[in-house]
Amino acid sequence: MRITVLGKSPSWQDAGGACSGYLIEDGATSLLLDCGNGVFSKLRRFRDYVSLDAVVISHMHADHFLDLVPFAYALTYAPRQQPVPVDRWPGTDTPARPDLHVPAGGRDVIRRVVGAWGNEDLVENAFHMHEYAATDELEVGSLRLRFHVVPHFLETHAIDLVSTNGGGRFTFGADCRPSEDLPKFAEGTDLLMLEATLPRPERAGPRGHLTPGEAGEHGRRANARRLVITHISDELDELWARSEASKTFGAPVEVAREGAVYRV
Repeated sequence: MRITVLGKSPSWQDAGGACSGYLIEDGATSLLLDCGNGVFSKLRRFRDYVSLDAVVISHMHADHFLDLVPFAYALTYAPRQQPVPVDRWPGTDTPARPDLHVPAGGRDVIRRVVGAWGNEDLVENAFHMHEYAATDELEVGSLRLRFHVVPHFLETHAIDLVSTNGGGRFTFGADCRPSEDLPKFAEGTDLLMLEATLPRPERAGPRGHLTPGEAGEHGRRANARRLVITHISDELDELWARSEASKTFGAPVEVAREGAVYRV
């Protein structure tokens, strides 16, 4: 299994960067995990978007799904997707329409967002949209996916992906405050990717995110073989974040970078 970081920013993009988005490839199978601001253009650097099998969204915050809008426009209006010849494209009766898996209620969220300018069915017409529950298991080609609700500001799902081709296991923690259950869900995973948004815990109100040190502790409790921290701004010092996470993880930790590739 090959994981390519397309975007690793928190809710505001790094300079020239993108929010949450990860391309998962396993043999002939390709899946986009989250599709936040700026991710669609990054995807096009690594994969032909009409060849993508599926998109899976961890939760319905804008920085994790908003680039479904330009993706849907491309699937709807790109020359290659038209039924008649356009320029060098011969026309097609079977335009690409990838599967889109969103949490329960996600369809209505997307309709409200896109409907603000009068085209509320844009995304569901461009994709085969399905809503999943936390108890569901999905199969996308050679990838098997499980979900687990993690504590955040709205219902959010950690996602565990296993290759049925004899490859490895990748666990994505999504956005999450400190959790007793997440390490159990990720127990023994080959590669654990956890958010590390905050330089320090929130001073007031409900918590929603982890610090690098907390991410490292969660990775240690999960007995993860490797830990990568993500959802972290370029305004935080990468060396400091890596050091904080490595101390609590008990081994070297990597900080996600756009274009980085991990294999399991």
